[in-house]
Amino acid sequence: MNHDTPKTSLPSLPHTGEDRLREALRHARPEAMLTGLAALSLHRFASAPPVGMIDRVDVLVPRTRRVRSTGRVRVVRAAEPPQPLEVDGLPVAPVPRALADAVSALHDAGVVRRLLTEAVSGGHCEPGVVVRELNRARLLTRAHVVDAVDSLLAEGRSIAEDRLYAMVREFGLPDPLWNVDLRLPGGPHLGGVDAYWPDQAVAVELDTRAPRQDDDALWTEYTRKREHLERLGITVVHLTPRGLREAMDQQATVVRTALMAAADRQPPAYVVVLPR
Repeated sequence: MNHDTPKTSLPSLPHTGEDRLREALRHARPEAMLTGLAALSLHRFASAPPVGMIDRVDVLVPRTRRVRSTGRVRVVRAAEPPQPLEVDGLPVAPVPRALADAVSALHDAGVVRRLLTEAVSGGHCEPGVVVRELNRARLLTRAHVVDAVDSLLAEGRSIAEDRLYAMVREFGLPDPLWNVDLRLPGGPHLGGVDAYWPDQAVAVELDTRAPRQDDDALWTEYTRKREHLERLGITVVHLTPRGLREAMDQQATVVRTALMAAADRQPPAYVVVLPR
């Protein structure tokens, strides 16, 4: 005799937005959460359609749950579902996971680009977290997603640079030389840095790497450049976009400490500073 629990089909949903969401969750409980475009709409994404205009509601459930997609509900499975957030009294997937689930069903490059860009420009999450979720979902093999990710990373770097400028201004740090290349006189190129204080030989570099397939090689290049500069007596401070967003005062203290410690170090090698 077969004692397996029968698979449950989800019925078509009511037409009102909130009722549709609650009905979808009720049939997939106890561990279900909204994801995809419905979740992004609840997270107040301007580039996501209102809930009432979404054709299919995505519901994220553990892989072992025996519930099937049907009608206007798409069941998305996860081996290890994230911890849901409560938004408007509903369990909702965090933005990075909701984005990945939305993108998996989208083929319009413009829509994908707008959603990813808003995730960063709206302060919902950092680019690296988004790219990690897209990579986990094996979406970085799609050309239109890769193009959107390139735009996302550019947007993330621009925002991080703006925060770096704000940090220097708001915390009264000396004005550095911005976005410069360093090289030895008549010698090799040492690399570019985001800010440089020549009198103190202190450089700041924004770590805006994203977890992609070439991440190890890129980190090796970061490390090689840092070690080379430090052998020449230049202190390199790595700051992250997340650190600048969540703890700008702490990042300012790190930079200030490096600047103040310059008087106790051996004089650095002379380097040529060029605009980047």
